[in-house]
Amino acid sequence: MLTHFLDIHLRPDPEFPASQLLAALYSKLHRALVELRSDGLAVCFPGYSGKGLGQTLRILGTADRLQQLMALPWLNGMRDHIQVSAPVAVPADASHCRLNRVQAKSSPERLRRRQMKRHGLTAEQARERIPDSAAEILKLPFLPVTSASTGQRFMLFLRLGPPSPSPVSGSFNAYGLSNTATVPWF
Repeated sequence: MLTHFLDIHLRPDPEFPASQLLAALYSKLHRALVELRSDGLAVCFPGYSGKGLGQTLRILGTADRLQQLMALPWLNGMRDHIQVSAPVAVPADASHCRLNRVQAKSSPERLRRRQMKRHGLTAEQARERIPDSAAEILKLPFLPVTSASTGQRFMLFLRLGPPSPSPVSGSFNAYGLSNTATVPWF
């Protein structure tokens, strides 16, 4: 249940663009969520637009879960770049939206290898089936992240869905995202 939230707002910095600071902050949050083994903390970006994620990371959960998170030293090294609000209750009139990860089928070479393995195609046959022009390019805001479990670096593209008439509960992964649950949006 997402009853409370806290905002972490980026302070302007002449040396680092906001997108770089937000990516560093989000990476630290991901590692903290892995450490907590939490499925009850969600994220959203109140400044989300088609051009970017804004300068505020909002973390949602119960008051207890937010306090557990903030008791960890996960913000070390970021304190000069951020301003953290105290946890407060989510407004009763907040709408609800789904914030999803979107994965592009962006690598024709990877798709070709998969076709070769699954269907026994030669490299030439796979290239004929999947031309270079098959690459999907997403025009969504993203964060560069590194998986705490695999060490793999990737772009985490995020899509904000339309408002939901009512909240949908569910669990959240170590990135604070869910395929089914909604987050309060205000």
